[in-house]
Amino acid sequence: MAQAWRCSGLRWSADGPVLAWEGGRRSALTRGKRVAFGVGQGEGGGRTCVGARGNACPLGAAVPGRSTGARCGECARLDRAHSVAADTLADDPRPYRVYLAWFGPGMTKVGITAVRRGPARLLEQGAVCFSWLGTGPLMAARRAEELLRAALRVPDRIPYADKRAVRADLPAGEGDRAAEIAGLHARAVALDGWPESLVREPFRPVDHVGVFGLAGVPPAVGEVSELVAGGAVSGELVAAAGPDLHLATGRGVVVLDTRLLAGWELLPAGGRELAVPVRTVRERAATQDGLF
Repeated sequence: MAQAWRCSGLRWSADGPVLAWEGGRRSALTRGKRVAFGVGQGEGGGRTCVGARGNACPLGAAVPGRSTGARCGECARLDRAHSVAADTLADDPRPYRVYLAWFGPGMTKVGITAVRRGPARLLEQGAVCFSWLGTGPLMAARRAEELLRAALRVPDRIPYADKRAVRADLPAGEGDRAAEIAGLHARAVALDGWPESLVREPFRPVDHVGVFGLAGVPPAVGEVSELVAGGAVSGELVAAAGPDLHLATGRGVVVLDTRLLAGWELLPAGGRELAVPVRTVRERAATQDGLF
């Protein structure tokens, strides 16, 4: 019987995206590579909780196939118990950066990330381009984030469905892609109430179109909505952005959110392309307003 593997997520390294597996193995994801796997039945016949903070789920709880978190309610609460995102690490002494990230026309967000992580957070989110805004203590970074949300109506989240909907229709030039965050950056650093301990950063846009392989990528016709026991996925990798793999299949480009892989036993497979539920890519939601 073929050996089963459990995926622990997509990671972005200096050399590009890799799939990480429980036990430490990694698989590089190079464009043109065929991504193919079958979905095992598992002991309980389905997907199980991945646990929290390096610990296995004590209940081995089942989790829904459509969940991108792959954790039961109790493990999800434990995982967020010491989380910057959940505001439970207010006394973290490490320096943080505030950033502006752009995902497509009318889709800019503000966020924070630890300085030690460099641009990893932006790659993980699928930011098409970004610029640092300020650097300083965690709570000062949080105050700046809140200031932009209140004064300039800049959100701190962009739905992944909206990001996917525009990747094949981005402006061709780097300057055009950076234009929205350029204007917003100038307005943000000039705001009254800027935290004194947060050092303003100059506008220096970083573009990820080449890193993601989005130049000339065909529009996606569908998205894998969930994996199912006994199912299979196979396609040629044409682009990767954030957690998403854009796979060329017989029916067109289909997006696979790799967060859906966690909690399943995955097996080597070939022959079947898409023996899993696939939903049609929806039209992009209305663009945000109020930036200028």
